[in-house]
Amino acid sequence: MSTNGQAILPQRPIPTMASLPRPLFARSESLPERTTTPRHSHPWAQLSYATSGVLRVHTEQRRFLAPPQRAILVPPGLLHEVVSSPRTEMRSLYIDYRAVPWAPPHCQVLAVGPLLRELIRAFGELPVEYDEQGADGRLAAVLLDQLHAAPEIGYSLPWPGDARLRQLCEALYAQPDLPLGLAQWSERLQVSEKTLTRRFQRDTGLSFRAWRQRLRLLSALPLLEQGEAVTEVALACGYDSTSAFIAAFRLHFGATPGAVARPRRD
Repeated sequence: MSTNGQAILPQRPIPTMASLPRPLFARSESLPERTTTPRHSHPWAQLSYATSGVLRVHTEQRRFLAPPQRAILVPPGLLHEVVSSPRTEMRSLYIDYRAVPWAPPHCQVLAVGPLLRELIRAFGELPVEYDEQGADGRLAAVLLDQLHAAPEIGYSLPWPGDARLRQLCEALYAQPDLPLGLAQWSERLQVSEKTLTRRFQRDTGLSFRAWRQRLRLLSALPLLEQGEAVTEVALACGYDSTSAFIAAFRLHFGATPGAVARPRRD
């Protein structure tokens, strides 16, 4: 256990490469246990995509989450760590920065449609030093075009810079169903509720209530992907009413929890 009561996750190593063998490089990993990486950066962009399981990318400013059919694009040079859920099948693309001049300087969660999914799968089967001038190179070019066209999805959570707010957010991130309100956090952190409210809005752009709701809804996605029942997920994420959870989920994601849940494995 860590000093703040959260479990210390096994770390998986970062590949050591001075440069990419081609503008696009694919890497596959099977991760049976929940793992994390050391905080790191690299001179190329990285697309982190899971065919099963859920990926999280943590930066200083935000936390990003990608269940299946979503991917996280990390720009070159950005410090980040990647956290995987149990039973994750991860597909990474390392991309030369010159091949993605359109990539913003911040992470994006992107929708992965059927065509992009199949392109990622097919590219992962090519040799590392594929023929850039032949059919393999054209496949890589189409993949990059589809990646550029992929719509951005708002599966992210702003993270505060204030040390006391981070303490609050870390506690809720580890246990989304914590029932403590802003007044109780004010007492714990020994700061006035008014000051806490002001700093929360300043650091995250959201009210405490809106931030906590977004956290709880994002926290539901890994549980649903694991096949948990909707009622159990609602309770685990701090909702007393399943109907209230379903309504909030539909409003935020445009679909019901049942529509995105993996069928239960009984």
